[in-house]
Amino acid sequence: MKRNEIILVSLLALLNFTHILDFMIMMPLGNILMPKWNLTTSQFSIIVSSYSLAAFASSFFAIFFADKFDRKKLLLTAYAGFLIGTLGCAFANGFFTMSLARVLTGIFGGLIGAQVLSIIGDVVPYERRGQAMGLLMGGFALASVIGVPFSLYLANTYDWYMPFYVVVCVGALLYPLLLKFIPKVDAHLAHLVPLKERIHQFFQIFSNNTQVTALIFSFLMISGHFIIIPLINPYMVFNAGVAQENTPLIYLCGGICSMIAAQFAGKLADRFGKRQVFVVSAIISTFFVFAITNMTVLPLPWILIIFSLWFSTATGRTVPGQAMTTQAVNAQTRGSFMSFNSCVQSLGSGLATLMSGWITYSDQNFVIHHYNIIGYISIAIILVSVWVAYKLDRSIAKNMRVIFTKS
Repeated sequence: MKRNEIILVSLLALLNFTHILDFMIMMPLGNILMPKWNLTTSQFSIIVSSYSLAAFASSFFAIFFADKFDRKKLLLTAYAGFLIGTLGCAFANGFFTMSLARVLTGIFGGLIGAQVLSIIGDVVPYERRGQAMGLLMGGFALASVIGVPFSLYLANTYDWYMPFYVVVCVGALLYPLLLKFIPKVDAHLAHLVPLKERIHQFFQIFSNNTQVTALIFSFLMISGHFIIIPLINPYMVFNAGVAQENTPLIYLCGGICSMIAAQFAGKLADRFGKRQVFVVSAIISTFFVFAITNMTVLPLPWILIIFSLWFSTATGRTVPGQAMTTQAVNAQTRGSFMSFNSCVQSLGSGLATLMSGWITYSDQNFVIHHYNIIGYISIAIILVSVWVAYKLDRSIAKNMRVIFTKS
């Protein structure tokens, strides 16, 4: 890549890091915030899901209206609102104020991902875009492997609000650089698609059986994963006896294994088939879902091993699953479809989080009850997604044969 492209993508990767870290760090703070604010599992799940559901709403409306604005201006406006919302999280003092802050953060955060991808698509030429996307995904890797464990360390060592201050500080330092180095991105304004046509294109998604199946598949993938995630830390601390200062190790080991697994899963999916790798990984992951949601007091090394294997197999189903989703649509409509797919994933994670809070409850010692039921539901959703994966794979293969025949 050229020097100006490297600078641009590196800055966007750092922006991605703060954006993803803010979303990810809320869930592991449950074991701190629940006793501090005397939250029920339902209240904590509402706090966590507020971001996802708000992001779903804003990203859904962005499908129809985002292209009317300069992408740089829209991104910087959304990022400023996101940082203000994150700062609001640091000053929250209970369930109501934190929920409001997460809604505000989610509204602006839901606009960021699509704009980052759109800017790279508009600025970086196709022949160098793969390298740009690889660099951009480094933001996600940093958030998973370094950001979450370090944030938990800050929360355990100082107080729960420190990770939010760090995100705001990094974002504030990053903002003037984004303002300077992101070029004006408004070439698309010369060829705007009329709103009526955009609405028509959106509803066409639902007339295509393959795309509808892909959206259902994507929804099941994310909801089957997120239904157990928000209460992992409280369950580990209050049920499984993990010392609070050791919780960052779970995410550190899991994040490292997830990064390694992503590389292997991608290569295996290309060699043996996306659906085959998804099915094997999904089925194996259910054993670790069962182990985690039924876990009793165990030595820390065993807990780290179980979580590392769960992170690995969860990544092993996500990588080929996402690849299958992108194959469900042609290149001409992939952008709008993937934007809507992102909305569906936000909706899935938000609803799954709410469900986990409604089904479980905590006693006066914050011990989580019925978490095993959440595990069984997660396993059921994963197994249903395996069945849908077969349907999606057959539908994609059928479409490919039709295209081949016509050509």
